[in-house]
Amino acid sequence: MDTNSGLFKMKKFAADAGTLFNRAVQFTEEKLGQAEKTELDAHFENLLQRADKTKIWTEKVLKQTECLLQPNPNVRMEDFFYEKLDKKKRDRVSHHELLGQIMTDAGNEFGPGTSYGNALVKTGATQINIGNAEKEFVQSTANNFLQPLRNFLDGDMKTIQKEKKILEVKRLDLDAAKTKNRRAKSQNTQDDAVARAEADLRIAQTEFDRQAEITKLLLEGVNSAHAHHLRCLNDFIEAQMTYYAQCQQYMADLQRQLGSYSVGSGNSSTNSLGPGIPNSTLPVQPSAPPMIHITAATPSTEKKQARVLYDYDAADNSELSLLADELITVYKVPGLDPDWLMAERGSQKGKVPNTYLEVLE
Repeated sequence: MDTNSGLFKMKKFAADAGTLFNRAVQFTEEKLGQAEKTELDAHFENLLQRADKTKIWTEKVLKQTECLLQPNPNVRMEDFFYEKLDKKKRDRVSHHELLGQIMTDAGNEFGPGTSYGNALVKTGATQINIGNAEKEFVQSTANNFLQPLRNFLDGDMKTIQKEKKILEVKRLDLDAAKTKNRRAKSQNTQDDAVARAEADLRIAQTEFDRQAEITKLLLEGVNSAHAHHLRCLNDFIEAQMTYYAQCQQYMADLQRQLGSYSVGSGNSSTNSLGPGIPNSTLPVQPSAPPMIHITAATPSTEKKQARVLYDYDAADNSELSLLADELITVYKVPGLDPDWLMAERGSQKGKVPNTYLEVLE
């Protein structure tokens, strides 16, 4: 029994080795142009090309979206290992949250009763809110967009790639059988050898046809994958819209809160950062609530020099356009909005927003 079993294994090993040899010979002769190759129909080839494109571009979209959500490559690699080890990722503090905490601590240190301290505390709270909104966006995108793409690549696409390789093997077996059958007929071999060659050809053709049908069905399923990915893409867009809308609302609310900090508000009307240096570093359109800025008080008739901080385009003839870093003459006019000053540049005159100026002493 053991002898028969060993003999059977040896015959099977020899047969397998022969099959592998025939495939290698067929592949080599095809590359050298010495053997014919069974071609798939145009529709089948189009399905194969579309599947390859789907794999390549899904991988690229997945990778770049991951870069968008986490720009730090070291952190991405660390998260990847945590996923492979089935461990929970670290709950990291975002940059917005870190900035918010530092601003809050600084505001409390300066004193929340002061204009600058209070503004820092409120800005810090807004940054923390933005950080939380960012985490929600990242989590939503990971669950509803990235994970479905990964599942497709790790599931359906791997199956397609596996069946494509099997189809190529069956195709090599079929073409090797065709070559063997042609040689048997052309060499006038015995009838039983020709019969065996024809039988092997029929078996190879049947196996190839069956594998081609399986592969074709899987390739046609890429259409359904595209439809699913489209729904996932819509989820990603919706999450992104929600995130940006939340950020815009948080910043608008913060700007309205900080609009109360103007000349005379807080405990001091002098600039805490030093003479001639504005507290705000961002230009604010006059139609919007002004950002934190304290302008030194001047008598209504006293003219002073001012340096322009930012370019400003006049909205009408009553205003004066400004160029960054130029020097102009400014003064207050009774009845003029406190957020504006009258300015002169040679013969040109018009009102300008004081948040765009650094009044020189």
